[in-house]
Parts: sequence; C-alpha cells; structure tokens
Amino acid sequence: MNYKDSFKSRFTSWFISIGFIVFIFSLSGCKSSKKVAVLERGSEKTQKEFFTQMQEQAFQFETLTARLNVDLDLPGNTMSSRVDLKMIKDSAFQLSVVPFLGIEVFRAEISVDSVKILDRMNKRYVAENYANLKGQTPIEFNFYNLQALLTNQLFLPGQKEIKPKQYSRFQLTQEGSAAEIQVKDAIGLLYTFMADGEEKILSTRVTDSSEHYALQWNYLSFRQTEGQFFPMKMDIQLQKDGASQGGIVLNFSHMQTNVPVKMDFSIPSKYTRITLAQIMKSLSKNKK
Repeated sequence: MNYKDSFKSRFTSWFISIGFIVFIFSLSGCKSSKKVAVLERGSEKTQKEFFTQMQEQAFQFETLTARLNVDLDLPGNTMSSRVDLKMIKDSAFQLSVVPFLGIEVFRAEISVDSVKILDRMNKRYVAENYANLKGQTPIEFNFYNLQALLTNQLFLPGQKEIKPKQYSRFQLTQEGSAAEIQVKDAIGLLYTFMADGEEKILSTRVTDSSEHYALQWNYLSFRQTEGQFFPMKMDIQLQKDGASQGGIVLNFSHMQTNVPVKMDFSIPSKYTRITLAQIMKSLSKNKK
C-alpha cells in the first residue's frame, strides 16, 4: 500500500470513526435557551488579544449530560436516532443510542486512552486501547480534539489544551468581522477554523495536502444556554474533490452542565469480543 492509498484509507476510516462516534452521541441546549444573533465587531485585534478572548469565551463545563437527534446520511446507510450523552471533561464521554421504545441498541465509551462499544443487537463488544489502533499514517487527532469539536472549541492537533506560547503556531487572518485560523499537523493535514467578530467558531475544516479529501464541520443555530453561547445544530460532511460523500447532522436539546455524572459500562458475560477493525470493515461494506 503506497502513502496515498494509506492516507485515503486512514482518513476515510478516521471520518467513519468520528461518524460512528457522533452517531452514538448527544449534546444540546436546555428548554430555557434563547436564540441569539451572530454579533459583529469590526476592529481587528492582535493575535494574543484574539486568542485570549477566544479561550475566555469558549464553552465551559466540568460535566455535561444531553440528548440529541442524529441524522446519518452515508451512501447505502441512512438513519435517524435519539442519542443520550454523559460527559466528564478531559476524562471520558459515554453515548447511548436509543432509536425506539426507549430501548438501547448501542453504547460507547470514549476515554483519553481507550474506546469501548456495546452492540446489544448482535451481543458483541469492543474494548481497545488507542495504542493498539495506530496505523501507518500518524494522524495527531486525539480525544481532546474530538471533545473540542463537539463543544465548539479551538484546538491544536494532538494537544490537550492551547497554551499562550502556542498561539504563534496558528496563522490568523482577520477581515472585518470574520477571522480565519489555520494550523497544520505533522503529516500536513490542514485545520481551518472560521470565526465571527465575537470569537465564536462557525466551522472547522480538515483537508489533506492535495485538498482531495475534506471534513467540513459547521456550527449553526447559536443560542445562549446557562449564560453561554452554544451551537444547537452541527452539520458534518465528508467531501471528495468538493463533492459530498455523506454526512451527519446533530440537533441538540436537554443539555445540563456541572451536574453529578455516573458512568456504567458493564459487559454481559455472554457477549462476544470483536475488534474495532471488524466494525470498520462492516461499515465499509454497508457503504457499497
């Protein structure tokens, strides 16, 4: 397998992995949330001022519980489902797929160093450490970056947080009320964040060096909930040569932050253990 084929396989698998995780994920906004307009501030800021304000205004939480409706649209695989979420910041989040009659069919737990999945319909499970999932292409994207994507935050590939001394790694371009923020990882993947005049991230785009493949993550319908802005809708698309290859839409509701969270992931003794690679292979077959 040459580098281009390796990258294509890894990038596509990475997207499907995110899609699968997001498919069993939920985030949202409480009933009392109010829709807010995107505000504009035209004055340009220094790089330090811009990133300092962005970090200060980022969505803050220690724990999060939520519900969302997920619409999955991949070639040969279209479905909608309710998903429930439990999340402990910088530690783990647990996702429960409940498509009908309140019956859970999938449960997944993604932590800093491992992933676990329960497939209740087929009585099987996955339990793997990330160290065992490394492929030929060293993509830096990690748990903290996925957490940032799902909570509308800026991130550095492979990093837990952004320190002031790392602001210089980003290329910042400001024009009126819009800002473009770019950074590359070790293998040349380009991360492009678009922000408005209030330093809210409106989209995140990940492309390979040839711009052949792209992951587009749009944040929509910002509302104020518990005193913070949050996008109540996320539209995620995989693109090839500018054309959509399928995507996922997340619609959020019933969100609570900083409440006690308990995570249970007991595995029934009669369940069969399989690998994440077997699930990925199954998903790939469904796309044909």
